[in-house]
This record gives sequence, structure tokens and C-alpha cells, in this order.
Amino acid sequence: MDIYVGKFQAVGDGRTDDTIAIRQAIRFCSKNGGGKVIFEKNHIYRCGRLDFADNIELYLEQNAVLKAVDQLEGFSESGDIALVTRPTWENCEYSGNSMMYFLYAKNCKNIGIAGEGYIDGNEEIFYGKQTKWHIEGYFYPRVPLIFFENCKNVKIQGVTLQKSGFWTTHLVGCDMVHIHHIKILNNLRLANCDGIDPDHCKNVKIEHCYIESADDCIVFKTTEYGRKYGKCENIEVADCVLVSTSAAIKFGTESVSDFENIYVHDCKIERSNRGISFQLRDEGNIREVRMENIEIETRRFSPLYWWGKGEPIAITAVQRNTSNPIGCIENVSFRNISAICENGIFIYGEKNRNIKNIVLDTVRLDLIDKTDWEKGIYDLRPAEKYGIFHKNSSYFFITNAENIVLNKVKWIRKEEYCSFILDNVTDFRYNEED
Repeated sequence: MDIYVGKFQAVGDGRTDDTIAIRQAIRFCSKNGGGKVIFEKNHIYRCGRLDFADNIELYLEQNAVLKAVDQLEGFSESGDIALVTRPTWENCEYSGNSMMYFLYAKNCKNIGIAGEGYIDGNEEIFYGKQTKWHIEGYFYPRVPLIFFENCKNVKIQGVTLQKSGFWTTHLVGCDMVHIHHIKILNNLRLANCDGIDPDHCKNVKIEHCYIESADDCIVFKTTEYGRKYGKCENIEVADCVLVSTSAAIKFGTESVSDFENIYVHDCKIERSNRGISFQLRDEGNIREVRMENIEIETRRFSPLYWWGKGEPIAITAVQRNTSNPIGCIENVSFRNISAICENGIFIYGEKNRNIKNIVLDTVRLDLIDKTDWEKGIYDLRPAEKYGIFHKNSSYFFITNAENIVLNKVKWIRKEEYCSFILDNVTDFRYNEED
């Protein structure tokens, strides 16, 4: 069934609040077996929270825009918000459950978003303190653009998601997800606006996407809120172009459950503060991960705000705070990786060497200074015992790890950089290629 929102008196003039009309269209479509709820081309529909039902697809025709309203009341009946008093790069604890939503689904099956239009999160209404490099939201957590929980058979395709005020596509405990040929265009200064967050999700494929976002582009999570849904596993990311002010591909920091069987390949990372980042901070484990055929270009976005210092690959596993347990990272491989970057590869675990069995095979590093900020800086945020520290600049900084294999690894040597800094590393093998 095809249902046009205009038939329910949605105006689409960019000013009128069409929330009630769109909700009526969704309910009517659902009661009649489901189908497409269609937003007509060249119209701008302003609305607040929309709830999905089984077998519902929102379809945006060419140049149709679904844009969030200006009032927070449009996303929640409660006006309770937590104002930001400390910057979120220092204080970003988040259980994973927002109290306000724009596009929302829970316990649904066969749902989707598709078309050639735009979904706009109206980012400006969330602005707090602004600097040259960074915009802080004035409260936290803010409103995710899409929040789907415990949904099965989810498809997002074709659309452009833009100007999100928080995590753009947060999927919690979802199974059988296919995201393809979408664009995510977020403000590269607005903090906490991840692109796609599979959180305790299973059987996910993300392909042929273009993502610009601050913080991270594609980030695998296991939040406390979603703990009951178990592992984050069986995920493939392919043929994506990613631009990020934090990390283009990331694990964590929320990591209370395991991550397993994740494959990222044939992607291009451009203009990112970090390329690939593993930030294990909780009791979950990261295992059986493959990264192949990836081009990485990093640049430092600011001297302070964003986590990371231009590393193409950063693997860290340290306690979030002194009272919580910490898991391990093991059986991770990187193959056919080329990087033009502002820093070297950074691996840092706890003293029990909880990072192990890491293979870097056919990797090329070309270190180029794109900024004149201080070098020799390493970033372990967020962690109670750790922060930013200084050491000599190096191509490989590895601490508290075991069974690290470098095979066919090349770099253009610079006098001011050490080749290796190794501390408490066992079974380290470097097979130099002529």
C-alpha cells in the first residue's frame, strides 16, 4: 500500500508543523497491512517524533525533506534535560538510551527508510559553546536522528541524513540490518554526531555509503542500556567513504558486551582525526576482526577537543575507571592498508597485556605533517587513570601487548621519528620487506 502524507493534510511548506498529519498517515498504513508512507518531491515537512510500526517504510521522493521541528517538546513529553557543565570530550558517559527521539521504532519488524530525499535533524537548535574547531551541544544526551531498538529486518537506503544533533543512526539490539547507498552529512564541528552506531546488533551490512560526521562515522558499541541484547556480531562494512573529526571506524567506547566477527573492507578514509580506533573501556571483548583493503588519510582537527592525534590505527584497552573490569582485544588483522597520516600506529593495553594476536600485513605508512601543533603526543581518553601523555614520535608505539606480527610493513623514514617504541611487549615479530 502507498500512502501519501498529503492525503492526510500534511502541508510540506517548510513552516507548518505536519507531525499530526504524518502520524495519522503512518497509523492508517499500519492498520491496513503496512506499506510505504510517501513524502512528495520538492516539499519540506516539519515534524516532531514519529513512531514506526511493523511493515512501515518511510519513502522520500526526490528532494523531499523531513525536517525536525524547533521545539524540544516535539521530541518528548518530558522537558527534562541535562545541561552540559563540563565539555563532553571529558565527560561523555551515556547509557545508550535517549529520552527524546525523532524517528523511533521499538520491537518492530520489516521497517525501512528509502528514497531520494533528505532527513534533517535541525542541528542549530542544539548549539551550545562554539569555538573555531568545536561546537558543544548545550545538553547531553541530545536527540538521535534515528533510534531503532530490538527491530528485525531493517533497511535504510538511498536517502541523505543530514544535520543530526546527536548520534545519527543508533540501532540497539537489531537483527538483519542492511544500510546502503546513503549519505550522512553532519557538521564536522558539532560534537557527538556519530554516523551509524550498531549497538548490540547482529547480522548487519553497511555498504556504498558516504559519511561525514563528528565524532565517529561507523562505530560499533555495546552500551549498558542494550546489555540484554548480547553481543555485537556478524557485521560487514564495505565500499564506504568516511570523513570524521574523531575516528572513521571505531569500536567503543561503550563496551560492556563482546564484539565478534566484524569485517571491514574496501573503504576509503579521508580527512579524519583518526582512521581506525579500538577503544575498549569496559568488560566486553573484541575478537575476530578483519580490516582489509583500506586507504587512510588523517589530519589533526584541533590541538585539544577531538580524541586522537592523527593515528591511522589506534588500539587501546584500558579501564574506564579504576573500579570497572576490562576485557581484551585479540585476533585482529589488518591487511593491505595504506595510510598518509600525521602520526604512527598506537597500541596500548593494561599491564596484563590484554591486547594480543594482532597482525599487520602489507601496510604502508607515509607520515606527513599537516599541522604545526606539537608532536609526540598520545591520547588514551576517556579513562580515569589515563589521558594525554608525551613520548618520542614513532611509527609504532606498542605497550602491554603480546603476539604482535608486522609483515611487509613499509614506511618512509623521518629522522625525528623512532621506528618502534615497545614496552612490556612479548612475542613481537617484524618481518621487514626489502
